[in-house]
Amino acid sequence: MKVFTHEVTAKNGEVGTLTAYLPTYFSDFGDQALRKAVIICPGGGYAHVSEREGEPVALQLVAAGLAVFVLDYSVAPAMYPTALTQLAEAVSYVRQNASAWHIDHQKILVAGFSAGGHLAASLGTMWHRKLVEMGFDPEMIRPNGLILSYPVITAGAFAHEGSFENLLQTKQVAAWQDQSLELLVSEQVPPVFIWHTVADQAVPVENTLLFVKALQQAHVSYECHLYPNGPHGLSLANPSTATANNPAVANVASWIELLKTWLATFY
Repeated sequence: MKVFTHEVTAKNGEVGTLTAYLPTYFSDFGDQALRKAVIICPGGGYAHVSEREGEPVALQLVAAGLAVFVLDYSVAPAMYPTALTQLAEAVSYVRQNASAWHIDHQKILVAGFSAGGHLAASLGTMWHRKLVEMGFDPEMIRPNGLILSYPVITAGAFAHEGSFENLLQTKQVAAWQDQSLELLVSEQVPPVFIWHTVADQAVPVENTLLFVKALQQAHVSYECHLYPNGPHGLSLANPSTATANNPAVANVASWIELLKTWLATFY
């Protein structure tokens, strides 16, 4: 496996770091054996970037044969759209180098946990609109799929207020509504794999339910898994990512294998 880092620069000059985990490409694979790629956005409420939701997840996906990248994006006091433009630059960078890294340029997905889920879903809902207005080539930054783990989605009644306060540095209703992603879903959103625990007390499960309802109405393909138990921030939900506040939860830990099946089925 080859591991290296690359700086991604937002439109305002703020720099994030993309860490690549590229599986060894053996010559007997042949020239046609192209890999899927996943860019992971860990969570942290737009206040920090969780290490538990980065490398441990990346290694699981590398073991399944994917090229994986973890984005350490800018957080507060950096404001919208800093992190979003860093993610767009990251997708463009991977797509530009897809041939050299044996990646299928039409199978580049973006994953996100918690506030990182909001970031990933922001790209999924804005790649063809707001980011074009910022000067991006939509075909270079277009995600081919979204993988969302207990995501922050809505700025409405079930909002995780801390994430929006950090992202926007304001409590103006109009600014928050512009980032309420269930309102931005269209048929241009790529296929989605999404999961949440019903018992999540930090980011209510209604965030996922509202997004899934919008996906259904827009006829966007999705797979949704809801688990009855478990707190927020479980990451892999197994001993490798467990903490005192984020324990291993055996049934929730199934999500990563379900994701691998989804990836194999639809990509």
